[in-house]
Amino acid sequence: MEQIWDRVTAPSPPLPLPWLLATALVALALVAQRDAWQLSRNAVTIAHEGAHGVAALLTGRRLAGIRLHSDTSGVTVSRGRPTGPGMVVTALAGYVGPGLLGLGAAALLAAGHAIGMLWAVLALLALLLLQIRNFYGLWSVLVTGALVFAATWWLPAQWQAGFAHVVAFFLLLAAPRTVWELQAGRRRRPTPDSDADQLARLTGLPGLVWVGVFLLVDVGALVLGGYWLLP
Repeated sequence: MEQIWDRVTAPSPPLPLPWLLATALVALALVAQRDAWQLSRNAVTIAHEGAHGVAALLTGRRLAGIRLHSDTSGVTVSRGRPTGPGMVVTALAGYVGPGLLGLGAAALLAAGHAIGMLWAVLALLALLLLQIRNFYGLWSVLVTGALVFAATWWLPAQWQAGFAHVVAFFLLLAAPRTVWELQAGRRRRPTPDSDADQLARLTGLPGLVWVGVFLLVDVGALVLGGYWLLP
C-alpha cells in the first residue's frame, strides 16, 4: 500500500512542447478518424453513463444498474421520482460528463499529478464496474481499466504523463463530437429517448435548447482544459 501511495502522489515531469503537441494529435486522431472513433467511442460511453450514475446518486436516486452496448450506446437505470430536479440533473449529466471529466483531468495534469490522475480514473472505473449489468459492459470496463493500469504500473514516468495527456485531450475533444452526433441523429429521425428529448419533457424547454447547453458546457471545458494543458 505504501508503494502504491508513493506512485499515486509522485509528481510527474513536465512534458516538452513536442510531446504535448503529439499527445493532442493522437487524441485528435482517435476522435476524428472514423475507424478509431468507432472503437474509442466506447470510452466516451463509459464516461457518459458513469456521469448519469454519479448524478443519480448525488441527487438521492437509487442506481439500479448500467448497461453498455457494442454499438457504443448505453443505458443507466435509476429509481426515484420520474420528475423533479433530481431527474433533470441525472439526465443532464450524461453529455456534459465526459467534458467535465476531461476538465478535471486537465486540472490535475496542470498541477503535475499525471499519475494521480490515472489512478483516479482507475478508481472511478472500479466503482462503475460494481454497477455494470451486462457482459459487454463488463468486458468494456475491464479492458479500459486494464489499459490504464498497465500504463500506470509499467510505463516510465514521462510516458505515463504522455498517456495521461492523451486521455485528457481525448475526453475534451470527444465530448463535443458526441453532442454533434446527438443533434445529427435528432435531425434524421425522432429520438424520444435521447437525453435532450427527455429533458424537454421534464422541463418544457425544447430539446434543441438542451443540445445547446450540452455543447456550450463541452466546448467551454475544451477551451479551458486546452488553456491549462498547452503553454
